[in-house]
Formats: sequence, structure tokens, C-alpha cells
Amino acid sequence: MAKKTVAFRCSNCNYTQPKWLGHCPNCGAWNTFEEVSEHARTASFQTSEEAVPMLLSSIQSQDTERLSTGILEFDRVLGGGAVKRCAVLIGGEPGIGKSTLLLQVASSCKKKVLYVSGEESAGQIKGRAERLKQNTSNIEILCTTQLKNIEAALNKINPIFVIIDSVQTLYTEEAGTIPGSINQLKYCTFELINWVKQRDSVLFLTAHVTKEGTIAGPKVLEHLVDTVISFERNDEDIRFLRASKNRFGSVDELGLFEMQETGLIPVDDISRLFISSKVLNLPPGTAIAPILEGSRAFLVEVQALTVPAKSSVSRVFSDKVEAARISRIAAVLEKRIGITFSDQDIYIHVAGGIRLKDNAGDLAIAIALYSARTDLTPPSGACYVGEISLSGEIRPAKKLNARLKIASSLGLQALYAAENRDTENADTPQIPEKKVVSTLKEVIAQAFSKQPH
Repeated sequence: MAKKTVAFRCSNCNYTQPKWLGHCPNCGAWNTFEEVSEHARTASFQTSEEAVPMLLSSIQSQDTERLSTGILEFDRVLGGGAVKRCAVLIGGEPGIGKSTLLLQVASSCKKKVLYVSGEESAGQIKGRAERLKQNTSNIEILCTTQLKNIEAALNKINPIFVIIDSVQTLYTEEAGTIPGSINQLKYCTFELINWVKQRDSVLFLTAHVTKEGTIAGPKVLEHLVDTVISFERNDEDIRFLRASKNRFGSVDELGLFEMQETGLIPVDDISRLFISSKVLNLPPGTAIAPILEGSRAFLVEVQALTVPAKSSVSRVFSDKVEAARISRIAAVLEKRIGITFSDQDIYIHVAGGIRLKDNAGDLAIAIALYSARTDLTPPSGACYVGEISLSGEIRPAKKLNARLKIASSLGLQALYAAENRDTENADTPQIPEKKVVSTLKEVIAQAFSKQPH
């Protein structure tokens, strides 16, 4: 009789060894190895049908019909709505509003929704819905962490939206004995996505985050889903919704919400969140930039402060602009303008708490730094747009028309930018004074009415 072949598999990460080990060399867990037969170890890799190649030209493209979530800002970040048979992973720190957002989405849906909660009771969810004054007539609540219970409910209800809050609470005996392990997360997520891909449904998964702000768990979770969205907040009640991955749309869009008693309310006039009411009379060290986030243009207020370095090495302090970007702009100012920053500690802040990612905001950062270092007041009612090269050249900004429009609508009187021939047409918004510049030295000379020293 042939000898039965066995192996030992880690229930935490699925790592397999021919003999038992007390400590898993792959994930570091202790006492997680379980004996499995060789047949069971390889069964998951066997398929009943042979895969054959096909001509790509003969394949019909997938239907990308979108379903509105009922929340305009959320639809914007998703690329115009949720695509059928897609999976969306939403990460954010505790209490930021993930559950609130998805409850509002569930309430806005006209068809059946299955809301699975592994962290809260049905009574808690009902209390939140009543507090937010949400319609709950179409929402089925299932409070469980067992994957088999979720699959049974899915097959019975066949909902259009499936909400899992959160993915870290899911558990199945087939993926090991430890809830929340890497193997559990991968197995449960794959099974739920596989169910959604076979039906015209949308899967929303909430996820915990680490103290660094990244989604907790294996990176494979982000590879499995179609869209990855992160929730951020500023020091007040403003929430920022961004997509870091989107197979059916852009990742450049930004959604803004304000947390109120009735839930997350989309922000209409976003420019007034990020600029001072005294936009026409700013103090030294401040500059206005018209920036783009996806298809949306708005104004931000960049604030700079320079003080003598407290040690022999100068430092850059900024949590909304990359420190390397600030150091590069300061180096260009020092080399091309002749103003010293090497003995200064630099502080950069963006009013409203938004992260400044648009490269066209370089010029506003440079103006704020120069103004802070010299204590000279920048021109009243002016804004600045352009990317700065290492040679001190100002590069043209994309979609200047949209930037001009928002600057004009808020009463700004002058805009400093490089020449952009694409905007020279009848539809170009009018602004009282548009100053065409080509170098950083030229901007400083015009803006501060004196040659830089």
C-alpha cells in the first residue's frame, strides 16, 4: 500500500512545509502549522475545465454600466458612479465616517441592499440611521463574521449593493483557525468578489488602517478589488475622499464632505474652505494658487514661515506638501534669486488641511517662501500658477482656462503664469490683469516691484 503523503500548512499565511514547525518562517506566527494531506494541499490548484487562449479582437467588451450611489461627491471619486460587478475598498481611521457614508449610500439605493456588520449590533446601526434620518426600508441587516452566513444571505436576497463593515472581521473555518489573519483576509475577500463578479452587484468593503494611514492587512487586498478609496480629515469637520486605484475611472478626483448632525454633506463651494476671507489683502508669507484636482479647479492658500535654524542643520516642516518638493523650490530660490534658506527652518502650511499635489502650485510656494524670508507683502489680489524647473523656468500649467475662471469668480485681480497658447481663444475667462512670465526671477521682480537681491 502506498504511503500517504502529508504536509504541514500555516493557518495564518498558508505557508507549507514538509514537517511541523513551531514558528512560521513566513509570517512569524507561533503554533499555527496544521497537518494536511498532499491531495488537499493541491486540490485548490486543480480545475475541471482546460483554459484555452482566445483572440482579443473576438472578445466582447465588458458592460460598464454605472449605478449612482446617490451621493454626488462619492460618484465623482468613483468615476461617475459604481460599475456593476466591481469591488470597492474604503480605508480610513476610526470614527472618520466610513460606516456613515455607506449607510447613506444604502439608504439612497432604490433596490435591495445587504449591510453586513461584524463590529456593531443591529440596534446600533438602527440608531445611527434614525439619527441621520435615513430611509431603511430597503436595507437588510446581517450582524455576523461568518463567511458561510454571508454567502447564504447573498444567495437568498441577491442584493444590488453589498456592504461589508469591515473586511478584517470576516472568518471562515476553511482558511484556518485564527480570525483576521492574512489567509482569512485573502480567502474571504476573494470569495465575496467572486460572488459579485457573477452578478450585477457592487461590493463595498471597509478596512482598518495602520497608524501610518495605510490599509491594514496584506497588499493583495488592494490588488483584488477594482477601486481603493481612502478617507482623510483635516483639523475640523471636513472629510477628503480620494481614490488611489480605479480600474473604471480617474484617480485624480477629490470628494469633499462636511460632517454634520445629519451625516456627511457634500461641500458645494470648496474654494472658500481653503482661502482666507481677506484674499485681496494677504499678510507676508502667504500666496494664492488655483489648483486642479481631477476635473475640478479651486483656490488654496499657501502659508510659509522661515526662522533661524535651531541647530546646525536646517529642517523643513510640512504635513500637506512633500518636504523634498519644498527643499527643491527653496534651493532654486537660493541659486537663481540669491536669497539664503540654508540657515533657516522652513514651515509650510496649506489652509484648510488639503494636501497640495498639483505641480502647478510650485510658483505659489516660491512666492510664499520669498515673502516670508524678506517679510515683503505680496501683491494684493494676485494668484500664481506654474511648475518651477531647476533652472528657474516657469512651465505652463494644464487647463489654465479652468484656473482663470475660478480666480475671476472669487474676485482676484491678477494672475501670474507662463504663456499657454491653448487658452488664447474666445472662451478664455477674463481677469483684470494676466501677467505672462517665463522665469522665477521675472515673477519676483514684477510681483514685488523690485529686482531680487
